Amino acid sequence: MINVILCGCGGRMGRAVTEAINSGDSLRVVAGVDINADSLGTTCAFPVYHSIAEFPDKADVIIDFSHHSALPALSEYATRTGTPLVIATTGHSEEEMALMLETAKSVPVFFSRNMSIGINLLIEMSRRVAKALGVDFDVEIIEKHHNQKLDAPSGTALMIAEALGEEREETEFVYDRHSVRAKRRSSEIGIHSVRGGTIVGEHEVIFAGKDEIVTLSHSATSREIFANGALKAAEFIVGKAPALYNMSDVINQI
Repeated sequence: MINVILCGCGGRMGRAVTEAINSGDSLRVVAGVDINADSLGTTCAFPVYHSIAEFPDKADVIIDFSHHSALPALSEYATRTGTPLVIATTGHSEEEMALMLETAKSVPVFFSRNMSIGINLLIEMSRRVAKALGVDFDVEIIEKHHNQKLDAPSGTALMIAEALGEEREETEFVYDRHSVRAKRRSSEIGIHSVRGGTIVGEHEVIFAGKDEIVTLSHSATSREIFANGALKAAEFIVGKAPALYNMSDVINQI
């Protein structure tokens, strides 16, 4: 049994992770961390703390679905206790990313802007397509999310764009075309955001060439896929050597 500290346990993803853990038999939540700890204490089946530093015991892994600003406290605790860390939040600053890399020198850290196995397979397939088609095909990424999402473009769209950029000799991300009247350059990767309704998450990668188009897409219909991916990440990272891991490491071992 893998003992988990769940950060952001009171949020939508935190509740989804709790349900996913309760439906299995390989993990259990031994403590939660949430800014609303006082109100959650009577509704959760595990103790909830305002800060991970308040947890007096030891766990096997930390799963974080809270907020990127929680990273310093999580990094300090993980390093001090030798606890593997699964980071499922987005929006990290350059300083926070540097801290993540530094933490990974001491403990195993798993980071993915999207915990879905399917979306990470989409990224791997997009890499192969980009490598095969080269600069003769223009690349555009379209992402769609619900009207409550704060950031744009999505972290997942950036994941896709960064992966594609690694397969192309020259790359520039273009987020907005209306302000510049110019022909499209072959080095561009266009990234477009749509916000509306209750769309959980849709991502489409378009490779447009002369007289032919190749399209790869992924649609999420519930948050359970992200919760299940986080559990796979937690099971994967326990016992690993200090390093920064991602979902490609999980996929490559399947």
